[in-house]
Amino acid sequence: MSSIGELRSIALTRRKGGPRVREKHPDDKAALLFLLPWLVGVLGLTVGPIVASLYLSFTDYNLLQPPVWSGLDNFVQMFGDARFWNSFRVTVTYVVVGVPLQLALALGLAVLLDRGMRGLSFYRSVFYLPSLLGGSVAIAILWRQVFGKEGLVNGFLAWFGVEGPGWIGHPDYALGTLIVLHVWTFGSPMVIFLAGLRQIPEMYYEAASMDGAGRIRRFFSITFPLLTPVIFFNLVLQIIFAFQSFTQAYVVSGGTGGPGDATMFFTLLLYKEAFTELDMGYASAMAWFLVVVIAAFTAFNFWLSKYWVFYDD
Repeated sequence: MSSIGELRSIALTRRKGGPRVREKHPDDKAALLFLLPWLVGVLGLTVGPIVASLYLSFTDYNLLQPPVWSGLDNFVQMFGDARFWNSFRVTVTYVVVGVPLQLALALGLAVLLDRGMRGLSFYRSVFYLPSLLGGSVAIAILWRQVFGKEGLVNGFLAWFGVEGPGWIGHPDYALGTLIVLHVWTFGSPMVIFLAGLRQIPEMYYEAASMDGAGRIRRFFSITFPLLTPVIFFNLVLQIIFAFQSFTQAYVVSGGTGGPGDATMFFTLLLYKEAFTELDMGYASAMAWFLVVVIAAFTAFNFWLSKYWVFYDD
C-alpha cells in the first residue's frame, strides 16, 4: 500500500508542475560496472593515443629518446617533401578511381540479384567472400601471383599470342592492379545495396510499367532516386576505407612502394617513416594530415548530398 501511495504522490507532483527528481535505480551501479571495461578501452586505446599523436606531431621523436618540442617543423618538412606529395597523389588516384568502379559493380550485381534468381543466398555469400578476404595478406600474395610476370593474367594473354608485362613490377600498371583488387572487394557495399533495393515498394514499379516505362527508365526514375541514401552511405564509407588501405600495397609491393613509388600509398609511407626511419613525430604529423583530408572529403560529400540524395521527407 505504501508503494501505491508513493506512486500517486509522484503523479500528483508531476501534474502540478512540481520538480521532477530522477531517483537512482539500483541497477545503475551494475550498468556502470559492465561499461567500465569499454570506457577503459576507449580512453586507453582510442582517446589516449589520439591525444598523444597530436602532441607528438609537434615534436622530434625517434622512439628511443624523449620527444623534443619542435613546433611546426614536421609540417613544414612534410609539405616540402616530394615523396609525401607523390604518396598523396597515388592515394587520391586510388580513391577517386577505385571507389566509383567498386560501387558501380556492387550496384549492378545487387540489381541482378534482386530479381529473385534461384540460389540467391549462395550467390550473395560467394559475392561477399572477397570483402572478407580482400584486406588479408593471403589475398595480397595471391594478387602477386595473378599479376606477376608468370602469373595467370599473362598466361591467359599467351593463349592469344600476347606477351604481357610484369604488371606489378611496371610503374604504369602497378597501381592499376591494386585498383582492380579494390574493385574486386565489392561484396560489402553490394549486400547493403541489396538491402536497400528490398525496401523500395513494388507498387512504384507496377505503376511505372502501366505507364509504359521500360527497365532502364524505371531504374533511373525509381530505383536510383530512392536508393540515393544507400549510395551516399556506401560512398562515404568506402572513401574512408580506401584512404586507409595499407595491406594490399605493403604485400604486393614487398613493402617498397612498387617501382618508382607507383604504389606508395600514404599509409605505407607513414608506416615507413614511423617504424623504418623511426621518425614518429613526422609520422604523427602525416597521420593528422590524413585525418584532415578524410574529414574534408566527408564534409564535401555531405555538402554535395543535398543536390542528389533524396529522402522520404
